Amino acid sequence: MKRLHIALAVKDLEISIAQYTKILNSQPLVIAKGQYALWRTDEVNLSVSEKPDEAGQLRHLGFEDPEASDMSVVYDNDGFMWERFTAKQQREEILQHYPEADYPEANL
Repeated sequence: MKRLHIALAVKDLEISIAQYTKILNSQPLVIAKGQYALWRTDEVNLSVSEKPDEAGQLRHLGFEDPEASDMSVVYDNDGFMWERFTAKQQREEILQHYPEADYPEANL
């Protein structure tokens, strides 16, 4: 089953974590303090990055797809970036950018 991925830029990570935790009725799976958070629910794979200068902007879209052979990126006709990846590939990318993030492999 593919899970829609949405990546947003936010002004204040802590406020956004509280807000999206309530909206999604789920705790973030991953938090890189002051930088990044990720939720994985049955419907959505949502990431937020603290980027005050870009707050309120869509960073990119994508699909978590268990059949993806590798992490790929394409741009649609309107310029939106779409990623396609497995949960394991996403974990590897997150830990590459945020090595201090606590992202247990058991959550794949």
